[in-house]
Amino acid sequence: MPVVNRIAEFHADIAAWRHDLHRHPELEYDVHRTAATVAEKLKAFGCDEVVPAIGRTGVVGVIKGKRAVGGRTIGLRADMDALPILEATGLPYASTVPGKMHACGHDGHTAMLLGAARYLAETRNFAGKVVVIFQPAEEGGAGAKAMIDDGLMTRFGIEEVYGMHNYPGIPAGEFAIRPGPMMAAADHLSIEIEGKGGHAARPHFSIDPVLIGAQIVTQIQSIVGRNVDPLDSAVVSICLFQAGTTNNVIPQTALLRGTARSLMPDVQDLVEARIRAIVEGTARMHGATAKLTYTRSYPVTRNHADQATFAASVAREIVGDSHVDLNVLPVMGAEDFSFMLEARPGAFIFVGNGDSAGLHHPAYDFNDSIIPVGASYWVRLVEKALAA
Repeated sequence: MPVVNRIAEFHADIAAWRHDLHRHPELEYDVHRTAATVAEKLKAFGCDEVVPAIGRTGVVGVIKGKRAVGGRTIGLRADMDALPILEATGLPYASTVPGKMHACGHDGHTAMLLGAARYLAETRNFAGKVVVIFQPAEEGGAGAKAMIDDGLMTRFGIEEVYGMHNYPGIPAGEFAIRPGPMMAAADHLSIEIEGKGGHAARPHFSIDPVLIGAQIVTQIQSIVGRNVDPLDSAVVSICLFQAGTTNNVIPQTALLRGTARSLMPDVQDLVEARIRAIVEGTARMHGATAKLTYTRSYPVTRNHADQATFAASVAREIVGDSHVDLNVLPVMGAEDFSFMLEARPGAFIFVGNGDSAGLHHPAYDFNDSIIPVGASYWVRLVEKALAA
């Protein structure tokens, strides 16, 4: 079963909605214009309920099938927020807000789910209810958790939940999924080193936090190479190193910040323990002190086996068996849809964005050609899961 004809008919409308969202990017929970646009369209489509302010600025729409009583309820989620990046695409619909852009395709995710909502509200060719979820603050703000904490799953009776994300490098319109770990847990680390400042020409009277920090950075890289099982996956990256203000003064302090990624709980525990030992031991060896603040942020995005198999079967109906990768390798990026998958069974799928710039790149743009594929996937998932 190919792309839904009716979806293809209003492809241009969905693309126009995306371009409008792209021109007006908003960050984290400050997605007031985007949320208002979504709510307005859901009401115009005739959704049975449109509920704003779930998880601060999230929007939920409820669409009942022709036989809603006694049927199941599934949730479909799209993210709405942009990134603090200066756009460099030169597109006619480029961001009008300096320093903010849709560099991850959330404008496309929102537009595709709106297109599916329009179709589902028109046809209602399913039993039960579908809950369309428009989430803020995926980019670091844990908007999924905020919506769950605000009663998303219980208030709307969601029994299963599904998510989708575009993926540059996968051919446009193809799908990729796997059961089990799909994306990594993301942990944040901050290291504050306290040494003893002094003159750069008299280092023997100082305790140099730059030297200590440099050794910590080097030693941390041994964790993945020498402590983690080579058949497991982990990443530790120090991405910020701040110390000193001039060229002839050894500073008193240094600050390091970074991220640790893993796919398994025991690896996550190991990485945290080894980072802590390296930070404290290296500082102590030099007579300094160091404080590690280690924060576990997004958990592993872990697909449930039955729902992943089902999602793949829907994708195959849209694009054919040869265009669906059923065992894509996990990626070490993180995704707060993981919170939803901890709350309910479900699955997260990638749809190919083609040969575009990478996610979070200033030249990235969502591929409008995949809109009918993504929206059709949502529609057929609902109609198959909630067969009338």
